[in-house]
Order: sequence, then C-alpha cells, then structure tokens
Amino acid sequence: MKGANDTLSPEDVDAAEPLLRKADAIILQFEIPLRTVYHTVKFAKANGIRCIVNPAPAQPIDYKEMGGADYFIPNESEAEAITGMAVHSIDDAKKSAESFLRQGMRRVVITLGERGCLAAGPDRIELIPAFRVQAVDTTGAGDAFIGSLAVFLSEGLPEEEALPRANLYAALSTTKVGTQKSFCSRAEFEKEWRNRGGRL
Repeated sequence: MKGANDTLSPEDVDAAEPLLRKADAIILQFEIPLRTVYHTVKFAKANGIRCIVNPAPAQPIDYKEMGGADYFIPNESEAEAITGMAVHSIDDAKKSAESFLRQGMRRVVITLGERGCLAAGPDRIELIPAFRVQAVDTTGAGDAFIGSLAVFLSEGLPEEEALPRANLYAALSTTKVGTQKSFCSRAEFEKEWRNRGGRL
C-alpha cells in the first residue's frame, strides 16, 4: 500500500535489525522513500547481506548512496528514465549498463522482456537470452525475475546459472493471468527447467 510504504523510515529498518541480520537477501524498490532505500543499502553492505535494488517506479538517484547494492536491476524504461539514455536495442542497453557501472554500480542487470536480460559488471557484459513461451500477461514478470534470482543466488548458484533460471521463471509467469497467482511452484519450475535442457 502506497500510504504505508511512504512512512517506512530508516528508523524502522534499524528497529528490524535483529530480523534483517538473518536474511539471505534484501530486495528494495522505489515504492518506499529513497532515504530509506539508501539507509538499507548501507545496512545490507555493513552486514554482508546481498542487496538487490529494483528502481521502480523510476526516479533520479544518488549514485554514491546506491553504490553499495550488489545488484541494480531496472527494466528498459526505468534505465532510460534514470540515465536519460534511450534503451530500445541491445546496444542501447549495453551503453546504459556501462553508464551505470561508470557511476559506481557494482552489478547491473537490465531486464529486456522477451529479449532476456543484459548482465553487466566489471568483468563482463552479457546478454542472457529469454526462453520462448506463449505469453498472455506480462504483469509481474519483473517481480518474478527479481524474486527468483534472489532465491537462486541465496541457494549458492553462481550468477551465470542463476540468471538463466530467473529468465525462465519470469517467462513462465507470463503464461498465466495475474501477478502472484501466475508464479509457478518450485516443482513446476524444476520440471520445466529439465524439459528445456537445463540442469539442476
């Protein structure tokens, strides 16, 4: 709820510290005040907790305050809104990702819908192709991608194995109508991953 989100403060984060310290990952969006996002990024880094930031809804950011995040994951329109650079092609996405890296982001993943996602870090920039599905509703696909990526990374998978799985999980979410109710179970996902030649 927007009203409740607007009141979430750094003090609330500090009050939840004993619980947050047990987390494998902290995922942040811009539906809470940016000062709370920045505070939580610092908290996560100080405590060795993986931090994933999804800048939605997009707004200008302080790159220094955001630089501690492990992953910064915008979609095309969010990347464009923040950098001011058009993101209409894979090449555009690479330039946008390079811009984020120059500003101090550690790892950037730009989600590209049916084209997959572009992963960028100091060591590589790589397109991770999408899986073909019969999409009926793309609502919530970004959340499915980010949530599943956090799970796969927390389970110890390296990024190069976690990202394709997150692509498939997000793609599968588009085959049903709705958001949470369109997210498949782990068993359904693993069966589909095997059917498509993935390995578990």
